[in-house]
Amino acid sequence: MHILFLHSSSDLYGASKILLAVTKLCKDKNHRITVVLSEKGELSDKLIELGCEVLIIDLSILRRQYFNFNGIVNRAWGLLKAYNKLKHICQLEKVELIYSNTTGVIAGVLVASKLKIPHIWHIHEIIEKPTLLFRLLSALLNKKINRCLVVSEAVKNHWAKYVKKSKMTVLYNGVDYWLFEDKKTTFRVEQNISDEAIVIGMMGRVHYWKGQDYFLRIAGQLNQQFSKLVFVLVGDAFPGYEYLYDNLDKIILEEKLEGVVRQVNYRSDIQNIYNALNIFILPSQLPDPAPAVVTEAMAAGLPVIVTNQGGAIEMIEEGVSGIIIPLNDAATAANKIAYLIQHEQIRIKMGAAAKTRIKQYFSRENFNVQIINFIEQKQ
Repeated sequence: MHILFLHSSSDLYGASKILLAVTKLCKDKNHRITVVLSEKGELSDKLIELGCEVLIIDLSILRRQYFNFNGIVNRAWGLLKAYNKLKHICQLEKVELIYSNTTGVIAGVLVASKLKIPHIWHIHEIIEKPTLLFRLLSALLNKKINRCLVVSEAVKNHWAKYVKKSKMTVLYNGVDYWLFEDKKTTFRVEQNISDEAIVIGMMGRVHYWKGQDYFLRIAGQLNQQFSKLVFVLVGDAFPGYEYLYDNLDKIILEEKLEGVVRQVNYRSDIQNIYNALNIFILPSQLPDPAPAVVTEAMAAGLPVIVTNQGGAIEMIEEGVSGIIIPLNDAATAANKIAYLIQHEQIRIKMGAAAKTRIKQYFSRENFNVQIINFIEQKQ
């Protein structure tokens, strides 16, 4: 079967990692793969290494920054051009299935509807605002030609406000847990962090809703109570959001965290970083659909701290493999985390439970079986 994959970025963060895994699986099953991205990047390089055909076409990706008059005109014109190019490819290359990864890509479902090609939409997002975008995407998800994969129950429940539940299948993202068996790390030496330090980390795109600012507020509270703490922030900002770095630097000064915070750009050696941590925090300020960093940290044997919303609370067991903290209450969050700082054996026990839970419910093997069955299922 010739499958056309469409994706919204060429980075190697969560949704891109899933696309890479799915295309590799389909290629191993002898399906013909063509991937369309809007730009070259690390993902396109990895796909080419796999032997996939990669085309660079501006897909007119939907982002919040375009929701103004000029932005809407820009996206509409870009969408028309993308639609015509994809339609031509599908007709010329006899594409049998279109697979759109993330709701940022809408050209795929439009082409699929026109040409009566089966369409899979892999939904990684919970979109609350703008309301107009939420309603528009819901209408497209309901199209007869479309089948939807959603990455958590939280995502399904969100879209079920306007999308038929029967159209949505929940499939948790799988993680290659065996990649985290090697516990070697050079990160502490590289960052001049002592072996005695308790290192608390966060990894993810720098974005206003991901919670880097909340992470630092919690760090400020903890730093007042304990010595020998180091806090690590890993990740880059989306293009156009670089100004957020200035806000983080301001909070570091306000909370007197100079010298105890390490800010690191995106890295591909994530195992090296996880292995240097003692505790992982993802303090998302909006519902995070199914954060890959949570399952990665669990696979690395770390106790995981998450805010009380989104798909993350489906991943951990409260008090067993992780801890749930409130939103925007750094003092309460810090008090809950302080217990882990004080009790090394509890940290180790939670981390071991997290690793076991990953193997049971979020393994790559389980993901592979379910997603290939979904892809090969007749419409």
